[in-house]
Amino acid sequence: MESLEEIATGVRTGRVDPVVLVEEALRRADESADLNAVVHIDAEGARKAAAGHDRTGALAGVPVLVKEIVEVAGLPYRCGSAAMDEIGRQDADVVRRLRAAGAIVIGLSYTHEFAYGCTGTSNRVGPCRNPHDPARMTGGSSAGAGAAVAAGVVPLAIGTDTAGSVRIPAALCGVVGFKPSYGTLSTDRVFPLSQSLDHVGVLTRTVADAAYALEALTGVPLAAERPTRLGVVTNPEYLDFTAEVGAAWSAALARLAAAGAELVDVELPDWQHSFTTAAAIQGPEAVANHTGRPTAQYQPDVQERLREAAQITRAEYDAARTEAATITAEVNGVLGQVDAVLMPTVLCTAPLITDVDTPEGSKAVRSQLLKNTRLANLTRHPAVSLPLPTDGLPVGLQVIAATNNQAATTTHWIETRLS
Repeated sequence: MESLEEIATGVRTGRVDPVVLVEEALRRADESADLNAVVHIDAEGARKAAAGHDRTGALAGVPVLVKEIVEVAGLPYRCGSAAMDEIGRQDADVVRRLRAAGAIVIGLSYTHEFAYGCTGTSNRVGPCRNPHDPARMTGGSSAGAGAAVAAGVVPLAIGTDTAGSVRIPAALCGVVGFKPSYGTLSTDRVFPLSQSLDHVGVLTRTVADAAYALEALTGVPLAAERPTRLGVVTNPEYLDFTAEVGAAWSAALARLAAAGAELVDVELPDWQHSFTTAAAIQGPEAVANHTGRPTAQYQPDVQERLREAAQITRAEYDAARTEAATITAEVNGVLGQVDAVLMPTVLCTAPLITDVDTPEGSKAVRSQLLKNTRLANLTRHPAVSLPLPTDGLPVGLQVIAATNNQAATTTHWIETRLS
């Protein structure tokens, strides 16, 4: 399968026809419709863009899906909710950048309603399904992006990440999810969950593709560097994994050590404190973003989450913002000693969709899925999930680094040693 760079080069040189690329993506979207990964297809718009393409741009002719909380001019703007039925008035900044780079938006990908959930099971159209086993969830909230890339619908999808929403679906679906540092990609005209924690990211088949997409969207080149020291997290909460994840994690570390990596133990700030600090920031901001909206029509789990968030006081929110700066400084200190920190992205493989049928089940699943990803949103560091070799369901490795360049370089080096 060709890389993003190879596809775009082929279009620019005339070897590849963007019309063919779009038709193939539309066909694959139709074939995988049962996954619920794509909630709206703009076949007419995509075909028109392909037919009139000027064959320029770093992403020339690349078919792409955009998460449905990201505004796209002329397309439905529903955020996965029965309580919202608007039409995008103008393109979000990231969509403008996609088009400027030559990409072709073929439609919108599924989100957990208003991006307020990590399972990818709550949306006006029902649950999103994992291509590896449709009975299992994709993770969320960028559920459709992960499922669509894994199913081969598109080679690039745009997601958002407030507590792990790019990386969790990437891990459970077996693709790459790159959450760059805060503000790298603008959240302009992206429905907010928590403005202090929201990031826009990309999901692709490989690390090289993710880095290439970021370069194309930002105009900032990522220079190649060879990592020398990799930090391996020792906090027990980050290593409370299932047997399947543990086996893949241990095997990966052994292969990296054999490939010459210097692996050093590192301890991150107290897990419980970091996790609750992030939640105390996210909650009040989410409540404010939904004030005045018809929340009675929201999915039950999203309603419950908003009720819980409303219990966080202003004093707790202000204290959490102060604590966030302290925790960030501590993580900066750790990252000053290593090229990146490694941990499993998610502590389990994809749970069954039925596992969230009860409030108790939903709470247990959410705890497992979110445990390792929230820290990088609080500290705003770049974090990448890439697939680990495994014989069973996908398992993700998370790489947290100080800069986008370090994250891309380190993750690419790891990917080449594990492939």
